[in-house]
Parts: sequence; C-alpha cells; structure tokens
Amino acid sequence: MATHNYQAKDFIQTQEGFVFAVVEQGLEEGKVLCFLRYIPKGDAWVKVSTDEANAFLKQNAVQYLFYSKQKSAHLHAVSTHDIAVHHSPKKRLQKLLAKTKPDLIEQDCITLSHLLLDQGASMNSLGVTGSLLIGAQNTNSDIDLVIYGRENFQRIRGCIKSLITDQKLGALQENDWIDSYQRRSCDLSLQDYVWHEQRKYNKALINNRKFDLNLIEEVPESSSVVYTKQGEVIIQAQVVDAQYAFDYPARFLLKHVQISEVLCYTATYTGQAENNEWIEVAGALEIGSDGCQRILVGSTREAKGQFIKVISAPA
Repeated sequence: MATHNYQAKDFIQTQEGFVFAVVEQGLEEGKVLCFLRYIPKGDAWVKVSTDEANAFLKQNAVQYLFYSKQKSAHLHAVSTHDIAVHHSPKKRLQKLLAKTKPDLIEQDCITLSHLLLDQGASMNSLGVTGSLLIGAQNTNSDIDLVIYGRENFQRIRGCIKSLITDQKLGALQENDWIDSYQRRSCDLSLQDYVWHEQRKYNKALINNRKFDLNLIEEVPESSSVVYTKQGEVIIQAQVVDAQYAFDYPARFLLKHVQISEVLCYTATYTGQAENNEWIEVAGALEIGSDGCQRILVGSTREAKGQFIKVISAPA
C-alpha cells in the first residue's frame, strides 16, 4: 500500500470496513490524513457526521484518532499497512463508464461524463467521489464529480454554464437551493448562500439530479511551515488573488495588515470570492513557523461558526 499516491477526495477502507475520506496528499508519520465518513452496517455503509465519527472512533477504534503536528489539528489518520482498499475516483469512473447495467444514479453519472467528454474534457481529468465511489449510493444521492487540474476545472465550469444555457443541463431551482442550504447548515442566510453559489457554476442538475464539481490539483505546493492555532477571529479584508479559490483546500490571498490568506477546507465556501472583492471571514487564526498569519475556515466539515462572505464587490 505504501506505493499508492493518496489524494484528497480518495477513499481508503480499513480491515474493519471503515471508510475514510482522504483530506491531504502525502503522509504524516507514515499515516494518511483523513476523516471517517462511512461505517459498515450489515451489507451496507452508514454515512456519519463529524461528531458521530469522533464519538464512534473514541469508542471503537482510537488508533485512528490523530493529532497532526503539521496542521495543529485533531483529525483522523490511517497507517498505510492498515489500508485494505484504496478507492480511486478516476478508476471508479472508468469502471462505471464500462458498466452494462448501471442503476439510475450511475446512469446519470455516465450521461454527465459523456456530456463533458463531448465538450473536450479528457478521461484522465475526471473522477467520481462520494457515495458513488464505494457503491453506497441510493436513489436520492447526488453526484460528486472530481476534476483533476485547475485549468481543466475552469474549462469545465465554463462548459457547465454553456450546457445550462443550451438546456442540456438544468440550473438549480428554489427547492434545490433550499435542500442544498439545509444540508450545508452554514452560517449564512439562505439569500446570501444562494447569491454566492449561483455565480460559481460548480453545480447543476442532470436529469433533475444535483451534481457538484470538485477540483483536485494533482501537484500541490509543498510546505514545511507548521501552524499554531490562536483562537477564533472575524476580519474584513480585500481578496487580491483568488486563483486558488476552487482548490482543495481553497486559498484566498488577502490585502490585510496582519493576515496574508484564508485557507478553506469546507466545500461550502469553495470559490466564494473573486479578485478585488471585500470579504468578511470568521475562522481560526493560525500563526506559521515562518511568522505569517492566516485564517482557517472548515476545521470541521460542518464549519460551525465559521464562514466567508462577500461584503463589497468592485464596481
């Protein structure tokens, strides 16, 4: 297993059948940084929240609880020798496209993939994560598509906008936005949430089924900086560089007296701001070993009490 290249949005499965979502490329102390997402129940998997995952591991598998010195954060980690299966989004999508008798959600994923391939996307740039990655989908599941490479992602965002205009894909309607908002449980009003989301073009409907685009940059910038948390803060600042706004984690470089950037691990605020916009940010202040300060948004998946919100756009 040690030769595998583990990336964010991959899933890893332990000998006990626990399924973890990988949150970071590379290893720390020989372990894959991740978070428990599914636990086995009979012949199926049950999806768990952050609190449920922590409580489950404390009671059943404390060896997977981990404090990351690099990130100064409590999360989960699995040693490579404890990994039974590595679920790859790319390989899973390739298998789906070759499937002769797909179910309804699998067929929607296949149809969507062919639409994007017809628009010029390469097979090597696409993958699928979420419930479809491990076959845990149900009739109400969304599709979580992975796009590899920042340029590919931006190109496909443009394709989504055009396909909606051409009515080959559907735009989310009021009920879809309300459902998405309720799932996210974010610290924005519904009106603010929808305003930010509608301009991203990273989600739409295929046969009335919602899908999301997730960007993975395959060669992330490496850093030896160690960060220490300093408590929760709220600031207002101008975004001077949003080219990494859809990355995982998303990054927004700031014009601010003390804080140089916002780092965001929750999809709720991915792509939230554009160049030159003023934002209000609530999150965890961190100071790096290099003296630089940043704000972390999404220290948990639900990111309670944390947000990124545009407060002023350039004229």
